[in-house]
Amino acid sequence: MSAMWYECKVKYRKVDEIGTQKVTTEPYLVDALSYTEAESRINEEMKAYISEEFKITNIKVANYAEIHPFENADRWFKSKVSLMAYDEESGKERKTNMYVLVQANDVKEAYDNTIEVMKGTMGDYTIPAISESPIVDVFPYFSGDEDELEQLEKFNALKASKPEKATEIEDHMEFVDEEEEVVS
Repeated sequence: MSAMWYECKVKYRKVDEIGTQKVTTEPYLVDALSYTEAESRINEEMKAYISEEFKITNIKVANYAEIHPFENADRWFKSKVSLMAYDEESGKERKTNMYVLVQANDVKEAYDNTIEVMKGTMGDYTIPAISESPIVDVFPYFSGDEDELEQLEKFNALKASKPEKATEIEDHMEFVDEEEEVVS
């Protein structure tokens, strides 16, 4: 059975970089069987992160076919993938769109990660759009089976890994002023 993802918007007071409190609403994804279970699960998950009062303002079914965390990535990107199929009866090519949520640090990396996810696909496909998603975090369902425990730990380890700090590269390029250039 494939996962049913629900986007839950949570409203709470957040302390920003300056130290002032402001009310913010952020979307999260939970894997659940119903709206009721999604509400219950997001309540449980948020209690671990938010010590103060919070409110769930909206729950809706998310249209993601698949969710893929990647190591050393800190943002989520929504990739639109168009699957191509040839309809023999009408003789026309049909496109079917699906959305994949991938973790990456920028759009190029999200494109590369989407290509990686689609490697096993037998048919033709294109990636017409990739955009940064407002999703803050993803909470997959866990039933308690040992196999699922291993998968959940792997998912959470990938999701929690932070990008490596970029090292400063010293620039050794030299530029010659046009005024100083000698013409012979």
